[in-house]
Amino acid sequence: MRMNETWVNALVLLGLVAVPGWALMVDEPFTITLATRAAILALAAVGLNIVLGIGGLVSFGHALFFGLGGYAMGILAFHAQTYSALDLGFIQIEGSTSMPVIWLVAMGVSALVAAVIGILTLRTSGVYFIMITLAFAQMFYYFAISWAQYGGEDGLSIYVRNGFPGLNTLAPIQFFGICFVVLCLVLLLNARVQASPFGLALNAARQSATRVEAVGLDPIKLRLVAFVLSGAITGLAGALFADLNRFVSPSMFSWTLSGELIVLIIIGGVGRLMGPVIGACIFVGLEHFLGGLTDFWHIYLGAILLCIVLFGRGGVIGLLTGKEGAHV
Repeated sequence: MRMNETWVNALVLLGLVAVPGWALMVDEPFTITLATRAAILALAAVGLNIVLGIGGLVSFGHALFFGLGGYAMGILAFHAQTYSALDLGFIQIEGSTSMPVIWLVAMGVSALVAAVIGILTLRTSGVYFIMITLAFAQMFYYFAISWAQYGGEDGLSIYVRNGFPGLNTLAPIQFFGICFVVLCLVLLLNARVQASPFGLALNAARQSATRVEAVGLDPIKLRLVAFVLSGAITGLAGALFADLNRFVSPSMFSWTLSGELIVLIIIGGVGRLMGPVIGACIFVGLEHFLGGLTDFWHIYLGAILLCIVLFGRGGVIGLLTGKEGAHV
């Protein structure tokens, strides 16, 4: 029996709220942390899904923006807890433990870098675009390893949880609530973008750039705007992830993380609104339950991914609704 996609989306969000709610009642804070991790990874994948699902751009370097968001949080919090300022030569920036401030900085830095990279890379396509985005992510990865001031290869520990006005962010359920609300707002933004003239034009550019040019639109500019928006959202997810762990390291720039974000989208459904959320929940669930049984739990993840690619091109949502997702 096929389900209506709206009902599937509602059930996914309800399930994501129900799990930490149940964990709170039975006093299982670690389960709340798992749900928070799923929400943050889903947020990062939603950002990637804008360029992958709507724009058809397979970015294998989106961990770059995730890591930039994480290091923006880590650097600001580090200078706040050491009562020092970040010296950029022409300006000194004070540290901060305010989440809204950190989020704005993380999104701004990620969007700026995405704009520069997009200008340099979006004239390419296919495997060339994939490899260039991967190359940029690896450049930042090795830069972070050599950045001794902020831990280098060992990473940087943050000893305080950043604050949000009116909330106790050290309480797992309240921190989950922050991440869940941010995820819902970004999902709403994604839905509005998809239905907007910009989203329709971007989707048209994915299908036929020549026809989009014929009606007077520039496919590269459309993709650049989507790439910047995607980078900003993924940077926000990186800042939340660093706050969750109170730790940042060069691994946040790793190509394996970029691959995981793509896998999340494929499992849930490419171009589907809740595809990244379902994919993140399945990934975190497998990582927790099967990871406790064997170090080779990725084998099962690979088997699931293989079955979806061969038999369910629309991902889990496609299997439930009977509709295929976007083709890239």
